[in-house]
Amino acid sequence: MVGTVHHKNSKTDLVKSYIASWRLPWVIFTLLVFCGLIKLSMWQYDRGIEKQIRLDNIAQLSQQQAMPLSELLTSEKSNNIDDINDVPVQLSGTFNNQFKFLLDNQAHNGQLGYRVLQVFHDTDSDQQLLVNMGWILGSIDRNFIPTVDDINGLQTLNGNVRIIEQGIVLAEEQLSSQSSPVRVQQIDIKKISQLINTKLLPFVVFLDKKDKLGYKKNWRPVVMPPEKHQGYAFQWLTLAIAWLSLMLWASVKMHRNSTDENQ
Repeated sequence: MVGTVHHKNSKTDLVKSYIASWRLPWVIFTLLVFCGLIKLSMWQYDRGIEKQIRLDNIAQLSQQQAMPLSELLTSEKSNNIDDINDVPVQLSGTFNNQFKFLLDNQAHNGQLGYRVLQVFHDTDSDQQLLVNMGWILGSIDRNFIPTVDDINGLQTLNGNVRIIEQGIVLAEEQLSSQSSPVRVQQIDIKKISQLINTKLLPFVVFLDKKDKLGYKKNWRPVVMPPEKHQGYAFQWLTLAIAWLSLMLWASVKMHRNSTDENQ
């Protein structure tokens, strides 16, 4: 009888020791995952708010008349580059037909293609910059390079300023000006400036959809709408609540099991 009681007490002590050993790591792990999911939810929510603010700003700017580039560069807005994002602008000058660029991996209606970018010299401001001329059809044959026509003579065109966000680069891209147009994986204005030995303004002008110049202008300043970000935010929040509920349930169950072992 004494041996049985001693064996039961030893087993109880072993269970208590086991529970004590995993309880703190369990709590830390649960809270880390929970906090991570909440952080993802808040990030998606904030992105949705940012996108909505930008869309509202674009709608407001669309009612304004295009500002000459020379005037924009001397305005107070130019002190902060983010303040000129999406601003309608007017350019007057000539294209540099020597340098043309094709932004790779641009799909439209299930077809592969490129965004055509050309260097433009604005006469009034005496500045050079990249102009996004629109989308052009490509080919699954990587040796095929679409023909980009020269644009000669004095041109006046309207568009919108776009600040280019740099994506994740898996490998350093090496640009070469031996042939034109040059195929690029992303719009890196600094690298393009070095390639053509010309200082370019730190933004790109996207041609107005009404402008006759260029190619298919399927611009989408906001790729993912705010509603989608809000939906993702709700999903991450739901996952966080579900995770915490599951861990609490598991903890309570294990505690009850250990209590039963003690009886």
